[in-house]
Amino acid sequence: MQQRSNIKILLSGGGTGGHIFPAVAIANAIKTALPDAEIMFVGAKGRMEMEKVPAAGYPIKGLWISGLQRRLTPDNLSFPLKVIYSFMKAGSIVRQFKPDVAIGTGGYVSWPTLSAAASRGIPTFIQEQNSFPGITNKKLAKKAELIFVAYEGMEKYFPASKIRLVGNPIRQDIAGNTITRNTACEFFGLDSSKKTVLIIGGSLGALTINQSIKKSLPLFAEKRLQLLWQTGKSYAGIAAEAILKESEARQVTMPFIARMDMAYAAADIVVSRAGAIAISEICAVGKPCILVPSPNVAEDHQTKNALALAGKNAALMVADKDAIHELGEKVIELAGNENLQTVLRNNILKMAFRDAAASIANEVLARIDKNKQQQK
Repeated sequence: MQQRSNIKILLSGGGTGGHIFPAVAIANAIKTALPDAEIMFVGAKGRMEMEKVPAAGYPIKGLWISGLQRRLTPDNLSFPLKVIYSFMKAGSIVRQFKPDVAIGTGGYVSWPTLSAAASRGIPTFIQEQNSFPGITNKKLAKKAELIFVAYEGMEKYFPASKIRLVGNPIRQDIAGNTITRNTACEFFGLDSSKKTVLIIGGSLGALTINQSIKKSLPLFAEKRLQLLWQTGKSYAGIAAEAILKESEARQVTMPFIARMDMAYAAADIVVSRAGAIAISEICAVGKPCILVPSPNVAEDHQTKNALALAGKNAALMVADKDAIHELGEKVIELAGNENLQTVLRNNILKMAFRDAAASIANEVLARIDKNKQQQK
């Protein structure tokens, strides 16, 4: 490739960690390949990207935009105004920043941002985390140069010629995790001689999973299973009080686990929601898992994510409505079945993509080089 200079990348995505963290991972990979690249993020005002992106070291500009609610709310009344404002603001950002390319990782904020870029002839790329694409990415796919996906069979939704199967960008400390189990157990104050179950319901916790685990605490104690339980802030006190009553087992509860590399290293089994990034991380670390898809997501995409693994015998799945009665027993069953753990571990590792962010960065930078060469 020729010498690159003054490369500018516009990244947009947000609303949830599932859109933000892939975008940051892509930005980091671009910076690794091209340290002088200038990167700008566009997010939604008031959403978590406005905090997480600057914490990762990147500038971000906010749009006044939100999703359309499925019921009549005051926010819906202002939705048309927000759309008009956001398209105008996005156009202004694109004109001033003059990016070479724009990359969207989903969430409603990507819609005005990438539309503004495409309308000015700037190449756009999208990254779809789920096995069922969101409305924003479906809209943006028509003008995108390439579409980076994490699941097979996405030709049902996107033009096959544009698709690149690269996996989901995940945090490098997880993708390249070399922490030993003993070190990780010591870090959390766990007993390395006991089976450890990592429970993660997302950064805010998951009420159904939390209630199901709390109900099963006596059973886990009886079977000498220890828990590393991310409860979310709202359930932290309830969980902490509950484990005090089961003093025979060494259990650890935390509102939020910052060191997920340590958490995965300590775990023998993972219980998780079926968000795309959580699944990609579990695939990368190769842990036997039980997925409990959230029913409160658009198009029930978490169930589709979970079925993509369960259909290949790479994960077990418990429906949210059945979790309170079945999840505890399913954990005990898996913990006691070494053969099933091995099967799940081997199959989920086959679905892992550890270099997704680098693959996306390389494709995007190669396209910039090609465009610059054609302009000469």
